[in-house]
Amino acid sequence: MRHLLGVAVLLLPMVWAMSAEGRAAVPLPKPRPAQAPGVQDSRPEDAEKNNLPQGSRPEAEPEQAADPKSNATAAKPAASPCRLALTETIAIAPSIPPIRGPGACGAEDLVRLEAVVLAGGQRVPLKPAAILRCTMASAIADWARTDMAALAGKLGSALSEIDNFDSFECRGRNRIKGAQLSEHGKANALDVRGFKLASGKFISLTDRNESREVREQVLHSVCARFSTVLGPGSDWYHEDHIHLDLAERRSNYRICQWNVYDPLPQVAPLLPAVRPDEAPPREVAEGQAEGGHPPAAAAPPPQPAAQPEPQAAEPEGAEPEAAAPVVVPKATKSRRDQSRGARAKATKTGAAQPTQPKTEQPEAAQPEAAQPEPAPPDAAPTPASPETPAADAATPETTKPAAPPPAQKKKRKPRRAPQPNFFGLPLPKFPR
Repeated sequence: MRHLLGVAVLLLPMVWAMSAEGRAAVPLPKPRPAQAPGVQDSRPEDAEKNNLPQGSRPEAEPEQAADPKSNATAAKPAASPCRLALTETIAIAPSIPPIRGPGACGAEDLVRLEAVVLAGGQRVPLKPAAILRCTMASAIADWARTDMAALAGKLGSALSEIDNFDSFECRGRNRIKGAQLSEHGKANALDVRGFKLASGKFISLTDRNESREVREQVLHSVCARFSTVLGPGSDWYHEDHIHLDLAERRSNYRICQWNVYDPLPQVAPLLPAVRPDEAPPREVAEGQAEGGHPPAAAAPPPQPAAQPEPQAAEPEGAEPEAAAPVVVPKATKSRRDQSRGARAKATKTGAAQPTQPKTEQPEAAQPEAAQPEPAPPDAAPTPASPETPAADAATPETTKPAAPPPAQKKKRKPRRAPQPNFFGLPLPKFPR
């Protein structure tokens, strides 16, 4: 232990000296000289300025003031090809800033379509002005300049105004909350009610009373230019306007749903028309029938029904007339057996049953039977015969219903004997 302490004491000065030498060997940066160039003047293009003497250096140029016009010009994006093609000779459509939000609503390259300029220079305004994409505004302008102007010329007038029902609006389809974003929210759709002519006539595209030929021409023109056309017959939301848009779909799929309905039939008035002055007097008109024939004779008044004559009273001691035969329905086999049992029981007890003559059955014709002569008053009643069916109503049924026949067991087919095989040997019997 003492030897270890002694070694440690001897090594400690050596370790300290080695650490001091190591620190002295690390190089440190020299202080920066006074004539060294500054940090801001260390650029290569300022090398000539740095080599000049201190008194001969030019003064720093003052910073140029910021020009707002130059900044605006630098921040303005380049015009799109559509914007360059949509000049004032085609439409009055100034550009507006892009719209972003809320949500997925908004678009780029927007214009405010205020009017369409026809080939002759006449302006056809859209009332109110529509906010659309440049591509949609260009399609509307081309449609109005080409198809609608030609249609107005066929009607003997000129196009003067287009009725805009709706353009850009951030909403779902058909204004249903939570529905898919409409093309109106992308500024890619326009709703049109109709157009106005220079003569002052307004043509509604959804009015049944308008000319069917005119509405069909508009239908063919819009379906050839726009990818979506919705009108009456598509759904309940497009019964009073026509929806047009340029929605992009797979394989350039198009939708054209617009039914051109016929006018409604004329309804007959509820009240009769006024009697004309040239009509004959009412007395003469009532006395004549159609075709100049005299009116039919009036039907005689109804006569009162004849009352039955009173019958004379029968004298005392007269014999009563024989009662009319009573038709008894034909009993079935089961009821006949029950009635026979009741009659046999009544015969054993000695009860006398009145006899009733048999009558003709409605099913088949039978020869008329002679009516029996009335019996004298002192004659004893004859016992009822077992064939008379009158005991059905006199005596109640006391027999019990017949029991159902017992179910018969299904006969099993006899088992066939095993047939010999090809070698003439019987086949083995396998247990079932």
